Amino acid sequence: MRAVASALNYLGGHGGDDRPAAMLGAMNNAIAFAPGPGPLLREWRAARRFSQLDLALAADISARHLSYVETGRSQPSREMVVRLADALTLPLRERNALLQAAGYAAQYPETPLDAPELARIQRAVDFIIAQQEPYPAFVLDRHWNILRANAAALRVNGFLLAGRASPHANMLRHVFDPADLRAALVNWEEVAGDLVHHLHAEIAAHPSDPVPRQLLEEILAHPGVPQRWRQRDPGQRTSPLLTTIFERDGQRLQFFSSITVFAAPRDVTLDELRIECCFPMDDATAAFCRRLADEEASG
Repeated sequence: MRAVASALNYLGGHGGDDRPAAMLGAMNNAIAFAPGPGPLLREWRAARRFSQLDLALAADISARHLSYVETGRSQPSREMVVRLADALTLPLRERNALLQAAGYAAQYPETPLDAPELARIQRAVDFIIAQQEPYPAFVLDRHWNILRANAAALRVNGFLLAGRASPHANMLRHVFDPADLRAALVNWEEVAGDLVHHLHAEIAAHPSDPVPRQLLEEILAHPGVPQRWRQRDPGQRTSPLLTTIFERDGQRLQFFSSITVFAAPRDVTLDELRIECCFPMDDATAAFCRRLADEEASG
């Protein structure tokens, strides 16, 4: 429902690379055909703005040894790969990719959220979004796909879209598609610009993942998107609290959001899971959400 920009503030702390997305994409194409972990290490060093010496010192290895690993002249041990991943603060998915590129088995499983092994996690997630009633809550993966939503989210979406079903199950597409929530989003340019900023940061933070770049190209192709958003602005300042303002038929709704993540996850799915809870910014929004809930209960 709400523009996800305020939900993406956690990305702002990631390091970044100022190269255009197209250049990163070309580098990733090269990675697909290059043996060993060297190309991934070079790409991650660039994303983190580490020199070889910086990374060698952080991982407690010699710069010469690291150079040999990056050029394929030396095969790193599994322990060294783990140390390098730690030094680069890689997400679990990227740690697995680095291990596999070096010829080792992945360290972290990726379990579907609806698998029996994650039954307790499912109950916790369902509890959190149910407790958010009568205000919207969503469960998102790192590509902003909406995995789950509470009844309040469906009610508010239904109001904003005049009863129409959204054509998308992805928060970015909700915000940028003129046929979706964009038409009801009063401060669209503010929210969308902040969202693009975080999407560029995600591209830099996960250089081996093509999906954020594909999403960026898709949303930038919509009409009315400023040309300047095609390039990342590393100096852009974002507000610590972004308000999203919707309006339909004279009814204005204002929300801000909080994000819940799982601490120290040992599974890729949990590492990438985000629970977004929306809160009303004013009494009118709170009262309207309660009224929607009452009408559904009585109907």
